[in-house]
Amino acid sequence: MVITTILALILFYKVSLLHSVITLSIFSWLTSEFFFLQWTFLFDSLSVTMLIVVTIVSCVVHLYSTSYMTEDPQLPRFLAYLSLFTFFMLILVTSNNFLQLFMGWEGVGLCSYLLISFWYTRISAGKAALKAIVLNRLGDCGLLLAIFLIFLTFRSLEFSVIWTLVPFFSKYTFIFLNYEFNILNLIACFLLIAAIGKSAQLGLHTWLPDAMEGPTPVSALIHAATMVTAGVFLIIRCSFIFEYAPKILLLMALFGSLTSIFAATAALVQHDIKKTIAYSTCSQLGYMVFCCALSNYPTGLYHLVTHAFFKALLFLSAGAVIHALANEQDIRKMGGLVKLLPFTYIMMLIGSLALSGFPFLAGFYSKDLILETTLHTNNYFQYFVIITSFLTALLTAFYSFRTVYLVFLAPTSVYKAISKKIHDVPKVMAIALFILSLGSIFSGYYFFEMLVGLGSNFLETSVFIRTYNVSVWIAIEYLNPIFKQMAPICGIIGIIFSIYFLKLYGNFLTLYKSVYRYSYYKFLINKWYFDNIYSNFSKLWFNFNYYNFYKGLDKGIFEFFGPRGTAISIFTMSNVFIRTQSGYIWHYMSTMLLFLLIVFFLMTLN
Repeated sequence: MVITTILALILFYKVSLLHSVITLSIFSWLTSEFFFLQWTFLFDSLSVTMLIVVTIVSCVVHLYSTSYMTEDPQLPRFLAYLSLFTFFMLILVTSNNFLQLFMGWEGVGLCSYLLISFWYTRISAGKAALKAIVLNRLGDCGLLLAIFLIFLTFRSLEFSVIWTLVPFFSKYTFIFLNYEFNILNLIACFLLIAAIGKSAQLGLHTWLPDAMEGPTPVSALIHAATMVTAGVFLIIRCSFIFEYAPKILLLMALFGSLTSIFAATAALVQHDIKKTIAYSTCSQLGYMVFCCALSNYPTGLYHLVTHAFFKALLFLSAGAVIHALANEQDIRKMGGLVKLLPFTYIMMLIGSLALSGFPFLAGFYSKDLILETTLHTNNYFQYFVIITSFLTALLTAFYSFRTVYLVFLAPTSVYKAISKKIHDVPKVMAIALFILSLGSIFSGYYFFEMLVGLGSNFLETSVFIRTYNVSVWIAIEYLNPIFKQMAPICGIIGIIFSIYFLKLYGNFLTLYKSVYRYSYYKFLINKWYFDNIYSNFSKLWFNFNYYNFYKGLDKGIFEFFGPRGTAISIFTMSNVFIRTQSGYIWHYMSTMLLFLLIVFFLMTLN
């Protein structure tokens, strides 16, 4: 992993700083008449940016895992899965065509299943892994349909060819499910479904919090650099299609906004430290998606880069806390750890401040730019996007410092027997956390001018913006100072309000009892009842299919009139005839006499 990271940094220097796009053809992959596809690696500015994010975070997670999982007898299998996960993600981000991308896309889905169910003896881990792979299959169906339509339309799957041809097909239509659609709108819609599944947007998001059943390093890798970033990467990579599908961009903006506010509200009341951070990931992914929907793909990528560092730092810091407390994850049973885990506290504080958009940390630069971009939105959801983005920023700071306060600063609820054995992180884990803390502090500042600075052409060979207008960037630069400071103001207000609110109530148990009677709290603790709705719907669907199709058709009509029913009828009739063969002569004579009488009767009728 270290060698891979060094190679990725060299590639980043060659491609991004020297402005030389590299394509590397390995072998001829598929040939069928006029269809010819090579296995080719594409190293452009988008690919190499993703490469350094994936390799650095994955390298740190591998380093962290060697210490965190040292007592697990299955450590070699775990590291093999992690490396395979990284391998497929690298295939995905360096692909030159949609089919190669799909291979990496399916590979990360497979590895997520293997890693979430790593402790396969736990029933909850098996269920969470199954939930993740089933919901992702729904998104994968969207990507497959998009690939089929792309090949049917453009007769090619290579990004460069499709980029060139897209403008000529902007008026073409296609009949799907007996309705006529614009072909680019339909392709973009299927690509959006794929991104919604992989990046856990509202509707297909329920697998993401349950993925916490895997070991903590898995959570860090999935949430920071691999699985969930694949959907955002797909949107940015396919910008040349989305830009000619304005209706789908509106739908994308709606999904991203709803996801960001939903996940932020759900994170407010979570008791599991990892699930709080998981919902935070879901919320920040919503930020990235609606930012791309505003045709601001560079800012979406910029936030993806900064988010990778501080989110990995948060997860690995949470892992250090869980490791120290003998696998305890409930924040109601923590508190007072600031003196026992001072280094972990500092690391988690840096990650939380960066997530909250505190001035001059990584999250401040990217979140500030996203919020400023929303002020220049010009679509049907303009005010909705603005309100949700600023409200999400406020809530993000609130739940981030709710976690920090209840874990480290609140009166302790740790059992005395456990508190005697608490120790801070080992050296190897501390090195990993320190590396990520540097990224959480400095990545926003150093990547700003390169990725999103005014006049930057960093992504000109990777991203297509049809309605690009320099005046928008100039307007952002010269925005009213009050609005430019809204992001850090929201973050600071959220932090202050969080600490004041929790100190006001004192012990968390008092807070829990006092608000549980309110319906809005139940609504949030049940995560807007999405899991309940899906569970009830699946039960109804299962019962409907079981009683009507399985018992009624398969085991009923088809078996009765099919081979099984015929076999049973013949068997029953044969048993009847067998009983007539008694071996007694008077039985045979009676039968013969009966048939003679029947024949005589029939003859008399004629």
